[in-house]
Amino acid sequence: MAKPALGRGLGALLGGASPAARPAVSTATTATATTVISPSVGESSLTDRVQRVPLERVRPCPFQPRKEFPQEALQELADSIKEQGIIQPLIVRRSGEGFELIAGERRWRAAQLIGLKEVPVILREADDRAVLELALIENLQRENLNPLEEAQGYAELVEKFQLRQEDVAQKVGRSRVAVANSLRLLKLDPQVQAFVRDGRLSVGHAKVILGLAGHEEQKLAAERVIKHALNVRQVEELVTRMHSQPAPPASLRESGQAVLIPQDAHVASVENKLRERLGTKVQLRYRQGRGAIEIRFFTDDDLERILQIVGVSAE
Repeated sequence: MAKPALGRGLGALLGGASPAARPAVSTATTATATTVISPSVGESSLTDRVQRVPLERVRPCPFQPRKEFPQEALQELADSIKEQGIIQPLIVRRSGEGFELIAGERRWRAAQLIGLKEVPVILREADDRAVLELALIENLQRENLNPLEEAQGYAELVEKFQLRQEDVAQKVGRSRVAVANSLRLLKLDPQVQAFVRDGRLSVGHAKVILGLAGHEEQKLAAERVIKHALNVRQVEELVTRMHSQPAPPASLRESGQAVLIPQDAHVASVENKLRERLGTKVQLRYRQGRGAIEIRFFTDDDLERILQIVGVSAE
């Protein structure tokens, strides 16, 4: 199934330029001459055609939602540019005596790696809001953003430009529910957000952990998920258990006598074996040689089955 188009897309940036306005661009690294675009040249003469500008006059945009640029991928792109040139020009807007990127930061960074002196650009007029929208669209189309970068981009549109979630969804070609769910990730504890950002937790894991309101609880749950490689269903059970455990009295929390910490590997292993053996939800509580085992059943037949497994007669 084809993916829906995202907002206005890059067509909004290129403005339907004619083929003559898109000449092939050579970016040989041996070139030493630079074509300087004078600020006095009228905007109309620059729009819709490719220009070559000194790389040093182009700077990144503060509204760029993408924050992480893996070095290995950049080097691969740099190698490709060295052989084939920059096929797709950078999209920029004027900023003082130079230019600010709207789209193409990966190409800009890769060009720096191989020491290009100038790069092809297409000049556009765009305000801050349009720049953020189009930067989001470009990255979403190419699936370049991690879940937290996407969420932060939506949050900037909402907070800086007073847009509703419905407006954001329409502009970037997402459903309102998708935008709302993405924004919820920003309610996670910062450490848990970092786990999602680097891929140690999936978005599915994160959505379940959001069921815990306290940041300390979220961190404990996330650390247990990573330590024991829990799947989403297991995380749901973990969150349910954490909700059902009453918080210890403040005096005991301060003394540390009754504060429960996540199970160690041995306790978790025993609990998992019991769960597999009995075919039902099992919770093992253990502390200093004492504790309890809770075995859940949901019908009379379920109880009878469990009793038979443990060798107990119901008669």
